Amino acid sequence: MSRVGKNPITVPDGVDVKVNGAVITAKGKLGELEYRVTEDVRIEAEKGSIVVAAANDGKRARSMWGTTRSRIQNMVQGVSEGFRRDLEITGAGYRAAVQGQTLNLQLGYSHDINYPIPAGLKVVCERPTAISITGADKQLVGQFAAEVRALRGPEPYKGKGVRYADEQIIRKEGKKK
Repeated sequence: MSRVGKNPITVPDGVDVKVNGAVITAKGKLGELEYRVTEDVRIEAEKGSIVVAAANDGKRARSMWGTTRSRIQNMVQGVSEGFRRDLEITGAGYRAAVQGQTLNLQLGYSHDINYPIPAGLKVVCERPTAISITGADKQLVGQFAAEVRALRGPEPYKGKGVRYADEQIIRKEGKKK
């Protein structure tokens, strides 16, 4: 039995959730998201909450039960509060700037990197070395942050590169004489 899936999802005020067959739609102040549910999972919308249940006792149904509940919870939280991921840039001459729908990064390469910002995300650079990514879709926020970090990941000797704000870089000792 799923420990995650059996918990009901509470729907906060200001969020409208509609179940139309296998498609569930959540609409709130930060946008609208939809998710298509597999036939192995049943969704029942009650007043102020959503209950997810396995349609049968098969292995796939039990595995998708908790996953579906988490995806719907993330949708509801995303359209009401949103998600945020912060990145920090460390290194001499490394900086970032937002120009329209493009993130311009200078990461020590011979050229600037112009990275397009996907629709549905808001990217802000408070300082040239800090990037803040916000949006309603948790997967999209995390994926974009991971792609930007992968352009120049933090190296272990000086710590130069792009890292998450809450990430700890384990530093290595340099050469000894």
